[in-house]
Amino acid sequence: MTTSRQPLPSRRAALRPRRPSRSPRRLRLAVGASLGALSLIAVFAIAPPATPDAAGQLAVYISKHPQTLRVSDRVSLQDGARDGYSATAGVQSLAASGTNYSWAKLVMLSGGWPQSEANVTVMVRWMRQENGTASWWNRNNPLNNGYGSGGGSGLGSYDNLVIAAQKAAQNLQRNPSFATIVAAFAVSAPTNITEQAIWASPWASSHYGNGSRWHTSSVPEVSAPASDW
Repeated sequence: MTTSRQPLPSRRAALRPRRPSRSPRRLRLAVGASLGALSLIAVFAIAPPATPDAAGQLAVYISKHPQTLRVSDRVSLQDGARDGYSATAGVQSLAASGTNYSWAKLVMLSGGWPQSEANVTVMVRWMRQENGTASWWNRNNPLNNGYGSGGGSGLGSYDNLVIAAQKAAQNLQRNPSFATIVAAFAVSAPTNITEQAIWASPWASSHYGNGSRWHTSSVPEVSAPASDW
């Protein structure tokens, strides 16, 4: 009687370990994790850059608005007689006007900054934040400035509003913490840049709520008593 024999597996095949097969569920999880990681990379790759602070915005503004002066080579210098003229001192004329806008311009004059619409607008808004508009001249200290007023916390007073304007400009110029404000006034930066510099500075401990408590509506023109000038 003849019997058929099945071939025995080779020794090498018998010893070869079997790879566990991946289940469909495990494969789906692996693919999902890979796609999630790629999505995060894509999001961070296209995320917008952070908004620069006031100093950064001011630097960008200055770089985009350079100030230059060109003189033609055909211009010749000649001596000539000048007509007589007279002028009223800026301080006297502004004091005679006597309004909150006059005082804002007086601060600009004292600091050597342009009396531009942007600078004056920021200043009268700043005065409103400190003392309101109806009594902006309170204690002859419209910005509640502590420098030279006898009140370190800004509760002091000055003899008159002219001195108050001079002291406000001096305080901004003497303290490095206010350097960005000074630089913004010097170039008549847009109001939002100058105001952000004020919020970021230590002028007010509240920082005006980082702008949340700062009002940008128009400020009415209000005169202070003549005796305060």
